[in-house]
Amino acid sequence: MAYQSILVHVDDSPSAAARIGVAIALARQGGHLSGVAPTGVSRTLHPNLPPGQTDPTLALHLGFLREQAQAALAGFSARCEAAGLAGYAARVIDDDAGGGLCLHGRVADVIVLSQSDPDDGGPSLLADLPADVVLHAGKPVLMVPYSGERASIGQRVLVSWDASRQAAIALHLALPLLRQAASVELALFDTGPGSHTVAEAQAADPRPYLARHGIEARFAVHALAHKRQPVGEALLALAAQKNADLLVMGAYGHSRVRETILGGVTRTLFESMSLPVLMAH
Repeated sequence: MAYQSILVHVDDSPSAAARIGVAIALARQGGHLSGVAPTGVSRTLHPNLPPGQTDPTLALHLGFLREQAQAALAGFSARCEAAGLAGYAARVIDDDAGGGLCLHGRVADVIVLSQSDPDDGGPSLLADLPADVVLHAGKPVLMVPYSGERASIGQRVLVSWDASRQAAIALHLALPLLRQAASVELALFDTGPGSHTVAEAQAADPRPYLARHGIEARFAVHALAHKRQPVGEALLALAAQKNADLLVMGAYGHSRVRETILGGVTRTLFESMSLPVLMAH
């Protein structure tokens, strides 16, 4: 069964076209697509205004932001109509992007976002958007590289498997995509002596589990090119070698006040991803 409820972030950034294209491709498999355009003004701001008082400057600014969001959604709706989608909705939400997408994404099966582009000149707050949503939405996030449209997604899937809780959650939430893939390969990198990861990952071999879901998968343990090679770098190199068009992995990290802390592999993928990545925390 395909994802039945898909949510995509809609804005006027250069990367929006690729992410909306991916979301439409998912919805064509039978799901409902919701395009959400946040204004960027947090929903917590409005209740804090004194009763009976409004801020004229805020009202004027919010009106402008709503117009921008509506314009972006008009383009989104046109693409959905052109694609012949049976079910889609377009919605402006008065909220900051991270908080709004997390809130509304909790009633979706998957959230589609773009990798942050360090050169797009957009608001700096949006640079942390993917990490914020991955760590707080409680749903899988399909991140699309900011550069270029994708010819295909989910035909050749590489799954990062280390038997961790995060990897198990990501594997389970990726089942709708894995069922439709032409090939699925599970990959584990041996980080050397002292690590119990290989033994644990082989003991918790996911292939029988996947087979019961009608998915045939291969499982291989890979050596790092050298002992100091980052696992994230090795994972991306393997994805390129296998010509994978989707990577599935667990996201490691936690939040502190005013900052998000990501694990090394997760951080590498956020910064250097060269293919769409389905992440779950």
